[in-house]
Amino acid sequence: MIVSGASAQTIDRIKETSEIRFGFRTDAAPLSYVNDSGRPDGLSPRICDQIARGIANKLDIKNLNVTFTPVQADNRFDMVASGEIDLLCGAATITLSRREIVDFSIPTFVDGTSVLLPKTADNTMISLSGKKVGMRSDTTTEEAVFNSFGSAGIEAKLVRFVSHPDGIKALRNGEIDAYFADQSILLVNYLAAGMTEGFKISQEILTIEKQGLALTKGDSDFRLLIDDILSQLYAQGVMEEIFHAALPGIEPSEALKALYVIAPTLP
Repeated sequence: MIVSGASAQTIDRIKETSEIRFGFRTDAAPLSYVNDSGRPDGLSPRICDQIARGIANKLDIKNLNVTFTPVQADNRFDMVASGEIDLLCGAATITLSRREIVDFSIPTFVDGTSVLLPKTADNTMISLSGKKVGMRSDTTTEEAVFNSFGSAGIEAKLVRFVSHPDGIKALRNGEIDAYFADQSILLVNYLAAGMTEGFKISQEILTIEKQGLALTKGDSDFRLLIDDILSQLYAQGVMEEIFHAALPGIEPSEALKALYVIAPTLP
């Protein structure tokens, strides 16, 4: 039986079943997506592959069964809280409101909300007044855009999309005037859609967001195990190697480089 909340003992269940259950986003490339072979891919699933190896080694499990379950933006934290998945390997910003229902590992990535818009457009946010701006629903980007526009007194029509490709397509077709998302997500979709000639990504960001792996709230032993493994991956330089493998040709941001340096030290 799976027990949620503070009484959860994920490590005991993993030992008993020899199984670790990861959840992953299918539409948040390059951080988490389904590749051309139909398999989970991206920065977070690659990190979780390494975590699975670390768990098998630390718990002395010879044949650990690793499963990846697709999650949606609107149900991913509920699936963690209910015990359907042990660890969320997606693009999840660590926020206080989310920590009311789940816990998070130490940060695994740093990103920020930016905007994709036509090359001829003005880069200032005030220039979007009275225009249509898009973002994916049920994300921290939606909240960031709403708060930023509100505090600046800018009135624009906010258009929510169920996926990033849908929003990028709408921008390309002229249905919206700008599309907001995490810089990493914008970059991959911008390149994949062949938009380098007519569009640009603003270098300005609305937020700096630390992302982590979500797990059951109150299960401190499991969280410590995950943080221990992540700390080793940082110390060994594996986290940076994963970044370059998942985002070839892209340099880590200064904030992410700092994260590589200030990650928790090993005992």
